[in-house]
Amino acid sequence: MVLLINDLSLHGQFSDVSSFREAVMRIMEMRNIAGRFGRELNCNRNVANACAIHGQTVLQAVQHLPQSERRLVLSWLTKSGPFWEDDRTHSQDDYLESDGAIVTDTAVGEAAYSGFHGLDRRVVSFVPSKWTFSPVSVSWVREDRYSVDIDVINFFGSDQLRVALDAAPAPISSWQQLCDMAMKRFTHLRIAKDAFHPLRGHPFVHGAADRIMVLLDTLDRIRGGMDEKGQLNRVGERLYQDHFVGNKAWFTDSSDAEKKKFEAELNFRHPDKRGQALSCTWHGKVKWPQIRVHFSWPVPVNDSLYVVYIGPKITKR
Repeated sequence: MVLLINDLSLHGQFSDVSSFREAVMRIMEMRNIAGRFGRELNCNRNVANACAIHGQTVLQAVQHLPQSERRLVLSWLTKSGPFWEDDRTHSQDDYLESDGAIVTDTAVGEAAYSGFHGLDRRVVSFVPSKWTFSPVSVSWVREDRYSVDIDVINFFGSDQLRVALDAAPAPISSWQQLCDMAMKRFTHLRIAKDAFHPLRGHPFVHGAADRIMVLLDTLDRIRGGMDEKGQLNRVGERLYQDHFVGNKAWFTDSSDAEKKKFEAELNFRHPDKRGQALSCTWHGKVKWPQIRVHFSWPVPVNDSLYVVYIGPKITKR
């Protein structure tokens, strides 16, 4: 479970510094509760510019808090974060709406889009606000006007958050745990036993781990959307068009120059056929750190979609 501060729950609703301070301290309490369960409350860098008291932004309103509180809040919102946009899953081109309002580029939109791709992301809202309800219904409207509806869990009370965190599984903290989770979850993929080995010795990065899960989830859905003739159903075809096609595709083939220069490195031991190699030039991308997920593509009829390598970028020039 990843927690995001709901930036939409700041909409100039506070009448004075006192009411704003009370709401901020409640959020900081919820942040501390999350910390006791090994979680962080992620914010967006633009939260500091949201309207808080009439014409004052959060950044301006925070200046009126006692010094110790002011330093703590400012450090979180402007320096330490973490900031969810650094590892965002949706883009500015994705159209997400809730109750008729566009929520693209917001924590609500990010949580919804992530939820569709198998990541458990929830929001934490300021009180009072227009967002004291849960779940929040979000529609992801695709280019073909096909709409996907996702519910986002919204926390606006300390007890509510504490109960949910107590019931949630402990967050993963290692590449091995990520490997174990992926092996169990993605039943339509054939993940090689040593696929995650290249990550050994590299620091664990939560954002990168989330991104890997999104990539594997998408591949799993695509393979699950193939019939016995290898043809994609409606869902699989839509995922293919979304993530394999275009300048912003998540999955791309290596260039001809890379295939020639790194031919040996892009051939991997076949997971099921002893003594044979499998060329896997197609890959999904993690921006930071530069991690690649190499897999077999296209998928032959009645064959598996093999994931053979998850690790640092191979084709570094």
